[in-house]
Amino acid sequence: MSTEATLREHICLLAKSMFDRGLTGGSTGNISARTPDGGLLVSPTGTSFGRLDPGRLSKFDATGTLIDGDPPTKEMPLHSAFYDTRATAGAVVHLHSCHSVALSMMPDANADDFLPRLTPYAIMKLGKVKLLPFFLPGDTAMGEAVRGLAGKRSAVMLANHGPVVAGRDVEAACNAIEELEDTARLAMMTRGMDPRGLTEQDVQRVVTTFDVEWD
Repeated sequence: MSTEATLREHICLLAKSMFDRGLTGGSTGNISARTPDGGLLVSPTGTSFGRLDPGRLSKFDATGTLIDGDPPTKEMPLHSAFYDTRATAGAVVHLHSCHSVALSMMPDANADDFLPRLTPYAIMKLGKVKLLPFFLPGDTAMGEAVRGLAGKRSAVMLANHGPVVAGRDVEAACNAIEELEDTARLAMMTRGMDPRGLTEQDVQRVVTTFDVEWD
């Protein structure tokens, strides 16, 4: 099991990698992960993914009390909703990634199955992605909307805002949210070109072979 110090470094390394590649800019996005003692490490409010300080991450104990570090992101209700409803959640990532936001604004966006079925990898890493309506940033209603899913989705797309993904650990969550953005990018690149996506039979084979949570 990794130590808290190692986890702090890993969170900041992965966040900077996403920032450096333009997956979220400025002071946007937030990230959290379970600590070995059952607490949480969370990116502080108003911080940039490109410049997170491992020693200043917000730290919560197992009861949800802030015990160290800077004040946390205002999107804590969103993170808490995933941890409270998904027993397998070990990390949560939220980005303002451009292609997924663009896809969320399309008039034909599918609210129950947001990502077009273009490759097997988004299916494998994310299952179905739920498109949620627009909420004001920091609105606790976002967390309530996630709770309303009763733990059935590991990923949601906040319309006109950005994706949020829970994973078993921080690396899995980051890999999955990058797959979400890549698939959205493919969808926008091929929009209007009638691309050949996966058939329903292809999708079911992926779901069965890789034991995907699919509803």
